[in-house]
Amino acid sequence: MLWEAGPHRWEFPRRTLVMGIVNVTPDSFADGGRYFDPERAVAHGLELAAQGADLLDVGGESTRPGAEPVPLEEELRRVLPVIRSLARQVRIPISVDTVKPEVAAEALAAGACIVNDVAANRSDPTLWRVVAEARAGYVCMHMQGCPRTMQQRPTYRDVVAEVSAFFGERLERLAGAGVPPQRVVLDVGIGFGKTCEHNLQLLRELASFTRWGRPLLLGVSRKSFLGVLTGAAVADRLPGSLACAVWAVTRGVAILRVHDVAETVQAVRVIEAVLKA
Repeated sequence: MLWEAGPHRWEFPRRTLVMGIVNVTPDSFADGGRYFDPERAVAHGLELAAQGADLLDVGGESTRPGAEPVPLEEELRRVLPVIRSLARQVRIPISVDTVKPEVAAEALAAGACIVNDVAANRSDPTLWRVVAEARAGYVCMHMQGCPRTMQQRPTYRDVVAEVSAFFGERLERLAGAGVPPQRVVLDVGIGFGKTCEHNLQLLRELASFTRWGRPLLLGVSRKSFLGVLTGAAVADRLPGSLACAVWAVTRGVAILRVHDVAETVQAVRVIEAVLKA
């Protein structure tokens, strides 16, 4: 199974890829604006790369529940200097976490090669055409609703079946917009329009989504359902995050999007060794 993103190519199965999160926002649920300053964000990205990150995901608009949209010019102001600087200093691929076609286009021109799209439930194909023209990689994530309202009343008859059907429909639409399957990664969207129970059902059935023949990306790092399950504050959710990461590796997930890179790399390398033995 091949994933292509600009000049980069990965053949799966292979060792799990770890994607380090670089939030250039003042209101992230996980780090609360700690890296809002571009210089600090770049330094953080370099630190994550040194810790073993295989990719860096740079975002300038919070997608926490209840978050308000960020104006286009402000998002560009946040992410472009960080992406340009990191692209000059690291050899690993850079992803831009955005829902805006204009931001995606500028970020890809600045050195990114992947678009991480939490709004893959969109109906407008403009962003997909940007991805197609740049021959970029694309993360197709499931979300019910939008960040501002997604956690108000998420409802499903069968969350696993509905997310799987969404992936099938999206892969067809993406191909029609010029983004072939080999450039697409699928993300079930833990916490994006899902209750704690929905999240647990998706985690339990992760292996079922491999039916689409595409690499799976999972983002559970420090998320609120871990707090619901354990009572842990955001800063204390590393153990729960690592439990999910290790489980995901055993269920066929190919990429883990995380805040705590060094700890995740160590955990997944150990479980990979156990599985190989």
